Amino acid sequence: MKSILSIFIIALSFASFANEDSLFIRKIYDEALEKGQAHENLRSLCKDIGARITGSAEAKMAVQWGKDLLESYEFDKVYLQEIQVPHWERGTKEAGWMINEDGEVFKFHMIALGGSVGTDGLIEGDVLAVESIEELEALGEEKVKGKIVFFNRPFDQKQIRTFAAYGGCIAQRHEGTNAASKLKAAGVIIRSLGSSTDDHPHTGSMTYEAGVDSVAGAAISTRDSDLLNTWLEKGKVRVKMEMDCRHYPEETSHNVIAEMKGSKDDNIITFGGHLDSWDVGEGAHDDGAGIVHSIEALRILKELGYKPKHTLRCVLFMNEENGNFGGKNYAKLSSEAKEKHICAIETDRGGFLPIGFDVTGSEDQVAMVRQFAPLLKAFQLYKFDPGYSGVDVRPMLEYYPEMIQLGMSISSQRYFDFHHAESDVFENVNKRELHLGAAAMATMIYLLDKNL
Repeated sequence: MKSILSIFIIALSFASFANEDSLFIRKIYDEALEKGQAHENLRSLCKDIGARITGSAEAKMAVQWGKDLLESYEFDKVYLQEIQVPHWERGTKEAGWMINEDGEVFKFHMIALGGSVGTDGLIEGDVLAVESIEELEALGEEKVKGKIVFFNRPFDQKQIRTFAAYGGCIAQRHEGTNAASKLKAAGVIIRSLGSSTDDHPHTGSMTYEAGVDSVAGAAISTRDSDLLNTWLEKGKVRVKMEMDCRHYPEETSHNVIAEMKGSKDDNIITFGGHLDSWDVGEGAHDDGAGIVHSIEALRILKELGYKPKHTLRCVLFMNEENGNFGGKNYAKLSSEAKEKHICAIETDRGGFLPIGFDVTGSEDQVAMVRQFAPLLKAFQLYKFDPGYSGVDVRPMLEYYPEMIQLGMSISSQRYFDFHHAESDVFENVNKRELHLGAAAMATMIYLLDKNL
């Protein structure tokens, strides 16, 4: 009888806590949807600051923008964390043409890959189309030398998870130009890593191996890639292209940080997104949305009078796009300061409808997050599976291997329409979906703070 009574008391206690949590989560969503500030903050970041590649004047202004905004909310502490970042510029606008055997000329939509060298004037060569680095390497230097290599692996439209499709073709952007350089190609163009057929080329990071005589790499739009394929089926195609990219010495920049101090201990829950973006569009989805999600989550918790058990730290990371020095240095400096980090959450998948969280951690940690599912079902959050957290927070696992990490999961079907393209602008972010994302972040921070 005593045992049955104990079980009843425990069950009643759990139900009481669940009801308390449900009521508070409802308040979070009410605040976000009725009085949310994320959309206006995103407008300001996109329109008042603009695209924010590291080393640019806009990136410097973004740091000041972030610090000023965080200070305006009167959090317990706001400060800058100094880091060194690369400085690359694309220079004057890229230009490229393709000419078929009939003498037809078409000027394609082209964008330099981030970190590419320039062409040092107009270069040209016959097009050699391949779908993988392995296919290129099998051809050998004799067949590649002097050619403009066209990496033409398309986005796999059969994939339901668009990030899986992106992962399937990212090698051609990241390592393709270096592989072609080794075989003495004249230059490289790639089919943009986008899910739609349009005229917007997508940039993104690429790397060169030390000691390789590097050639220029660029992306062309998916629609122009289709045209190039059509022309190649009929005969030879020649490409002419010019890019004026430059590398400069590293510069000093900053992560921007705000905190609400813990009331019980000095453990830290880190959450954030990256403040930098590529230099085209406005970095609205990537990752302006993540920045305003994170700021808004902390604002909402403060506005509702929540007193966290652990320190809640919002980090606006700098330099995720072309080096991740913000994330790497944050992790290193946290370890050197002997800080106690128990959790990190990242939002870097756009301002689309949130559907849950991916979890990096042990089976027990995944199970802990899954226990929140009944509370969150009413808010249409249902995905709580093992998965990837985020580029910025990932380096922390080197120093804090026992911590749990999460990445906010969104409905990603439209994300790669805009990713790293000139179309990634404020107007393409839905206000309601953005505010739902901020509410989801605030909710997960609240639940983890209570249960860790």
